[in-house]
Amino acid sequence: MSNPEKPLFSRHEHALEKTTEVCPECEAKLTIKHGKSGSFFGCVNYPNCQYTRPVVEHERVDDKILVGSECPECGNELAVKQGRYGMFIGCTNYPDCHHIVHQGDNEIAQDVVCPQCKKGHLQSKTSRFGKTFFSCDDYPKCKFVVNHQPVAGECEKCAFGLLLKRQMAAGEKLQCAAKACGHFQKN
Repeated sequence: MSNPEKPLFSRHEHALEKTTEVCPECEAKLTIKHGKSGSFFGCVNYPNCQYTRPVVEHERVDDKILVGSECPECGNELAVKQGRYGMFIGCTNYPDCHHIVHQGDNEIAQDVVCPQCKKGHLQSKTSRFGKTFFSCDDYPKCKFVVNHQPVAGECEKCAFGLLLKRQMAAGEKLQCAAKACGHFQKN
């Protein structure tokens, strides 16, 4: 049984009561709406007014110019910038110059030759999630990738030309890098 003196409100009407903000485009009220990317403020005149903004604003870091630095491609100064995958160093002349300084994470892994194309070498790289992986430096021609540290050698079972260093409960083991094989070498 509902209380006759207290009106029943829909979810939309509750959101209207919670915010007193006004749309900067049409001056109608803003409501809190929920989407697949989270909560946001949206205009009540939707679809006539498409104004939205996030409920929680993420802090934006301004570019910090590195005094005395020089872009090797165009000669302008370099700056510490914030991108969608975190902080990086890039040219201040963007978008005319796309130079980015890569941190020391792209080192060649013990000069291991790529077993797929036999031309490139395997390099350590970091994914956008912070995981280290090893891929051929001849990308995009060769798309060979492994998730564990490569070691030059040959599998004793299938003769594939690459082994992976694995940390197991029993200690460090070498495993064949061929996905079809996966054989652990005998010590």
